[in-house]
Amino acid sequence: MSKRMIKGVLKTWKEDRGFGFIKPDAGGKDVFIHISALKGVSRRPVTGDVVFYQITKDNRGKYKAINAQIEGASVLENISEDLVNTDNRKKRVIAITVGLLIVIAITGLIYIRLAH
Repeated sequence: MSKRMIKGVLKTWKEDRGFGFIKPDAGGKDVFIHISALKGVSRRPVTGDVVFYQITKDNRGKYKAINAQIEGASVLENISEDLVNTDNRKKRVIAITVGLLIVIAITGLIYIRLAH
C-alpha cells in the first residue's frame, strides 16, 4: 500500500452501484474507487470531484483507491465513534433501569412476606 496521498479527478461515478474511477493527475491507468474508501466524507462523490487517495492492490491484483477524501468536503471524523458511545450509554441506562426494577420487585416481595 502506498502511504502517500495521490491526487486525481473522479472520471466516472455510478451512484446506484457505489463505485467509479479516478483519473490520476500524474497519468497512468484509471483507479477503481468504491464508496467504502470515502469513510467519513460529508457528501457523496460526483463526477469531476478532485479526490486524494492512497492506493493498494485488491485480492485479484488490481489497483484500487483507499483512505480517500474529496477536496473541499468536510470529514466527519468521529461520527461512528459517537454512534457507538450513544449506543453504549443507552445500554447502560437500560441495564441500570432493569437492575433497579429487579431490586424494587425483590424488596416488595420481601416486604409482603414479612408483613403477613
